[in-house]
Amino acid sequence: MRTYWQTAPHMASLSEWQSNCWIQVTNPTDSDADYLEKELGIPDSFLPVISDIDERSRVDGENGWTLIILRIPYEKKERSRSPYITLPLGIIMKGDICITVCYYATNMMDDFILHYQKKEVISIDPIGMVFRFFLSSAVWYLELLEQIKLRIGQAKHELDVKDVDNKDIISLSRLQDCLTYFMTSMRGNETLLAKLRFKLKVREKDKELIEDTIIEMQQARESAVIYSNILDGTMDTYASIINNNMNTTVRTLTAISIIPMFPTLVASIYGMNVPNGWESYKLGFVVIVVVSVVVTVLLFWFFRHKHWI
Repeated sequence: MRTYWQTAPHMASLSEWQSNCWIQVTNPTDSDADYLEKELGIPDSFLPVISDIDERSRVDGENGWTLIILRIPYEKKERSRSPYITLPLGIIMKGDICITVCYYATNMMDDFILHYQKKEVISIDPIGMVFRFFLSSAVWYLELLEQIKLRIGQAKHELDVKDVDNKDIISLSRLQDCLTYFMTSMRGNETLLAKLRFKLKVREKDKELIEDTIIEMQQARESAVIYSNILDGTMDTYASIINNNMNTTVRTLTAISIIPMFPTLVASIYGMNVPNGWESYKLGFVVIVVVSVVVTVLLFWFFRHKHWI
């Protein structure tokens, strides 16, 4: 699906392409690909690169066209192993043409449009759009990191009020995967932004925007590192709890299995098929039973005193 957006003097939807407009392509169809490659003339190598979900942040050029790959955060709607991942957003530029291509519908792009529609007067050239996409991605990284923080807090609360099991540890591990995706993508975006500051012709009024973007990206990366460290500590703590619980259970079972061994030993000695002096004693059986019970009680008291059972 492709839509056209006027970017000066304000953000407004257009029915067809015009000069100095932004073309937004989401989950491109064959028709969209034909339009971009045949009518606008973008290189046919660009779209396969953008469709690769693992494509790293980078800038490339061909036949006068510039391709910028920006890694943006994405919250999965369906249930999956990792609730948050990062996706490549392709920004294609040449002259007054600015095209964004993403193979997923993301909240970030919808929020980007709504944000600039609320502004009464704006004037964004293609290069200015690039840096605004960087800023929007940093803001959304912070937004989803806050959600991850809440998930970590909720998981810790659930672990505090109930027994720890594998499902809880796996849930925390999935959040750790998300933070790893975020930190890797944000580092790549920061490196790319530093390169674009000198590669593109930046207008004077966009320099402050770039500084704000750098600050937001650093804050997002530092937050991700902090949450990752907290999550590592939490997972180590609960893994230790599981091991400690297992050790306690094994110790209890061992104590329970030891207690019957001594009465069994006494009865076995009495029951040996050899003379032992108790064969003709009328209270021999009673004495053996009493000794067995006393030994059992003493062993139970000893293990209970040691908190083994």
